[in-house]
Amino acid sequence: MSRPHLLYTAWSFPPSRAGGVYRALATVNAFASAGWDVTVLTVPESVFSGSTGTDAALLREVDNRVRIVRDEPDVPAFQNDITRWRWLRARHPELYKLIDLRRDLPRFPEPNYGRWRKRLETAAEQIHRDHPVDVAIGTANPHVDFIPGWHLNRRFGVRHVMDYRDAWQLDVFSGRRLVTATPDVRRWERRLMASADEVWFVNEAIRAWHVEQHPAEADKMHVVANGYDEYGHSLRVPVRKGRDGGLIFGYIGTITPQVPLETLIRGWASARRREPALVGARLELRGYLGHFGAGEVETQRLIAEARADDIHYLGPVGKADIAETYRGFDVLVLALGTGRYVTSGKVFEYAATGIPVVSVHDPGNAASDVLRGMPNWVPSRSLSVDDIAEALAAGARMALEQTPTQREAAQDLAASFSRTAQIEPRIAALRPR
Repeated sequence: MSRPHLLYTAWSFPPSRAGGVYRALATVNAFASAGWDVTVLTVPESVFSGSTGTDAALLREVDNRVRIVRDEPDVPAFQNDITRWRWLRARHPELYKLIDLRRDLPRFPEPNYGRWRKRLETAAEQIHRDHPVDVAIGTANPHVDFIPGWHLNRRFGVRHVMDYRDAWQLDVFSGRRLVTATPDVRRWERRLMASADEVWFVNEAIRAWHVEQHPAEADKMHVVANGYDEYGHSLRVPVRKGRDGGLIFGYIGTITPQVPLETLIRGWASARRREPALVGARLELRGYLGHFGAGEVETQRLIAEARADDIHYLGPVGKADIAETYRGFDVLVLALGTGRYVTSGKVFEYAATGIPVVSVHDPGNAASDVLRGMPNWVPSRSLSVDDIAEALAAGARMALEQTPTQREAAQDLAASFSRTAQIEPRIAALRPR
């Protein structure tokens, strides 16, 4: 029997360091390991090096059986060399942007990305003619990534899957419909879902919202949680030697304006004043400041002032070094933006380590559903400074008392959160029969 062929379309693919890249990488590797031929349709590496940044180590993690096709989307938002800009754009950028929208919206209702539709259709057809595609998956955002699957389905009857990392119409932080959810967006989402074989979401809350919007497609909708990945080194890290000399708290993740950094800093300062277990403790922040690598001025100010309370920003950490970084922590701080639809891929990675996890986010976040029942979880009752301080103090006490046996028990419970465990049922369901 011949190997089935998957076409996977993703804007964020290695060496991109954007958050969605890990889901894309794990998905294509899982399909390749399951006996599929895999072709990835993505953008040139230069798109990332000039915008969101790159992680060269991630490219080495792509299964060598995966074929990568890179197509130039010609999106001005990612063309940052101003010496190559047209005169109108350089002199009147706002006017140029308005005029340039005409290249997007008539093709597909997504600013900056709509223009890519025609090239994606052409590339998908060529890939299909060279090696017939059995299943096409598009992962969003951008949502134009759904186009190759829809196009191949319409022209050749290829089955296609829509993989949402967030949502097209829903603001996962506020729970309200986005202002960008125009009538055209709603029509396109209905059209795409109607032809899809499956539609994937990262948590039940987002899936349930879409079931309300598209009840006729409810049976197609599945939760494929993000899960954790291991790149060469196990995340089952041991209890750190030397914790009695001062605990090390750690935060790993992109620090965006949605992260409650200011209240975390104030809660930390309050906890250190009152909790004996925090004597000599420090909080290390690891990750990019903002999605585009350049930190917000306010974020930089807060971090600089927090050094007086032993909070230290140590920069980003590559995935290849992530396990070693976790080995240096005694407590993990899960600080997330507010919203019951917010999960974060980091929650699964945190859980896999077995290290005590202090949640600094709205208790109603979907991340709480992941950690609920875990013996190493310490949730903050609210985002008030006092409640955060109390949770940090409780996390410190747990870290000092956690035994190697208790650490291993927490790690065993989290094993089901692996990314592979999340994706394997869907691979089996999609295999041609």
